[in-house]
Amino acid sequence: MRLKSREKILLVFVAIAIAIVAFLKFYYDPRKRIISGLEAEVKTTDLRLAESQLLTKGAETVEADVTRLEKEFDRLSKKTLKGEEFKAFLRHLARESDPLQMKIISLVPQEEKPLIPEGQKGPPAFQYRKVAVQMVLHSTYAKLGSYLKQIEDLPFLINVDRLQIERTEETQPFLKVTMGLSMHLIKL
Repeated sequence: MRLKSREKILLVFVAIAIAIVAFLKFYYDPRKRIISGLEAEVKTTDLRLAESQLLTKGAETVEADVTRLEKEFDRLSKKTLKGEEFKAFLRHLARESDPLQMKIISLVPQEEKPLIPEGQKGPPAFQYRKVAVQMVLHSTYAKLGSYLKQIEDLPFLINVDRLQIERTEETQPFLKVTMGLSMHLIKL
C-alpha cells in the first residue's frame, strides 16, 4: 500500500499537529503554571517590600519624634527646680513689680489635682502638681511686655493660660491686666 502524496502531506501535518499538542501539553502548560506561580510570588514579595518600606518610614518618623521629645524633656528638666518653683515665681514677681510701673492688686494661687489616666491604679511614676495662679495687676504696657518676656527665663515651666488687658479711666495711666498662669511643680 502505497501512500499518495496527498496522504503523505496530511500525515506530515498530523505529525506536526501531534508534536505541537504534545509540546503544549507536556512542556508549555507546566512551564506557564510555574511562571504564573512565580509571578504571584513576585507580587506578594513586592507587597511585603512596600509594607516594610512604610514601616521603615514610620519607624524613622517615630524615632525623630522620640529624639525631639527627649530634647524637649531635657530642656524642661533643666528648667525645673525641685520644690522651690513657687518661691522662685514669687521672688520673680517681687523683683519685677516696680512700684512705679506695676501694682499687684490680687494674687490667688490654687492647686489642681492631677488626673490619673484610666486603667492606671496607683500614682503616676512622674509626680507633679499643677498650681493655677489668678492675678490682677495694674501695669504700663512696656512693663507688662517685659514681665511676660521674662517669664520664659524662669527656671521652671509656667504657662500663660489667659490674659486680658483693659484700659479704664480709674487706672490711668496704667492698664488693668487679668492674667491666668499655670505652673507644673514636681512633687518631692
